[in-house]
Amino acid sequence: MNPQQIITRRRALQNIACGFGYMAFAGLSAARTTCAADPLAPKKPRFAPKAKRVIFIFMQGGPSHVDTFDYKPEIQKHDGKMLGFDDARTIAKTGMRGTEQRVMKSPWQFAQYGQTGHWVSDLFPEMARHVDDLCFLHGMKTEGIAHGPATLFLHCGATNLVRPSMGSWITYGLGTENENLPGFVTVSPSSGNGGARNYGNAFLPPFYQGTPLGKAGVPASEATIRNLVNSVRTPSAQRRQFEFLQSLNAEQLKQSPGDKELEAVIRSYELAWRMQNNAPYIFDLSKESATTLAMYGIGDRETDDFGRECLLARKLCESGVRYIQVTYGDNTANPAWDQHSNLPKHADHARAVDKPIAGLLSDLKQRGLLDDTIVWWGGEFGRTPYAEKNGTGRDHNPGGFTVWLAGGGVKSGIAHGKTDELGHLAVADTVHMHDLHATILHLLGLDHEQLTYRFDGRDFRLTDVHGSVVSEILA
Repeated sequence: MNPQQIITRRRALQNIACGFGYMAFAGLSAARTTCAADPLAPKKPRFAPKAKRVIFIFMQGGPSHVDTFDYKPEIQKHDGKMLGFDDARTIAKTGMRGTEQRVMKSPWQFAQYGQTGHWVSDLFPEMARHVDDLCFLHGMKTEGIAHGPATLFLHCGATNLVRPSMGSWITYGLGTENENLPGFVTVSPSSGNGGARNYGNAFLPPFYQGTPLGKAGVPASEATIRNLVNSVRTPSAQRRQFEFLQSLNAEQLKQSPGDKELEAVIRSYELAWRMQNNAPYIFDLSKESATTLAMYGIGDRETDDFGRECLLARKLCESGVRYIQVTYGDNTANPAWDQHSNLPKHADHARAVDKPIAGLLSDLKQRGLLDDTIVWWGGEFGRTPYAEKNGTGRDHNPGGFTVWLAGGGVKSGIAHGKTDELGHLAVADTVHMHDLHATILHLLGLDHEQLTYRFDGRDFRLTDVHGSVVSEILA
């Protein structure tokens, strides 16, 4: 037989069916030694950071700031009156400026809490006990009058094109603290209003995309990684298989040098292999004490689901995940907090999230994690002080709303910015979403003007050509 006609099994796997068999082997695991320098290795911040990581608690649909944290007595005073309002939402819907709308008072009572005396409605009695640890931004503004554009802008800093998400930018800039876990995890993300783009890497290398755990509308008990533990093979057999596949991967990369997608796939399977040996305990909430479970409301019907998500966020945080997003939402056409015609529904959502979020703050604080972790709470926009279509709900309001921050490097017990007397538009110390992004990056030791990536001949950044650090809220 002609030696040139001899086909080895490896060569057959490479050539038969376009090499799919070989690719399948290459995709099962990865060898760190076969790849270039690890793109997820910890990177030195540009300057001394105040925080190491972020937990973003996303309230999908836009909770009403004038019914939660932005107390406006004038709404009560003018309840039922027809007043003129001028905003992007009414202009888009009617084509007219200065339309008259009926002011609608809040159905909930407000009270002052803590040493700061900050006003909070009775929707959030548990979070209210933490006001002295919170930094309220009452003069928020954003882009996008509908959920889709506004949600994309919240996560990616743009309503057009396909841009990297904030978690991807942060992982790109800082790497991960724990090589055995992803650097960016999103818990129960929604498939609507941008879907995977809200945790995607876009044109950044694929190493930096978010890892979803579960999805909105599905029980939090399923927010895990399936088949994480190999119950079929012994550890020694897994090791032999892994080492064999390492050699196959090395050969494959020799034939495709510089293929970032292939390298990312290989690294993702390497990470999966390491997680089998290191991560199962993170998803096992049964090891937590009864006191901790109760703190998050786990075991109570109304709070069990979101409590599990928040506790998982704490465990990911203390294990070194750089950016963690927890979504309270669903996959319906009208996301969670989107009460256009039934504002009292806000109470159901508040009961589901209030105790878990308060529990997360308490847990982080008692473990010393709040000192170097930024907790960010908010939705894609707020809601109007008037009744939509003279009904029983509130419309979208990107022109003025509230978010709060807590933790690493943020002043505690302060309120920055304000809306007008009815809570309609931001009028003082306004913070645009670009500014909020710039500030969070700053707290992590990143310069939002320097965190760039060249794509198609242009340098891109999360804040585009905008954004200023809100120095007044820095501790």
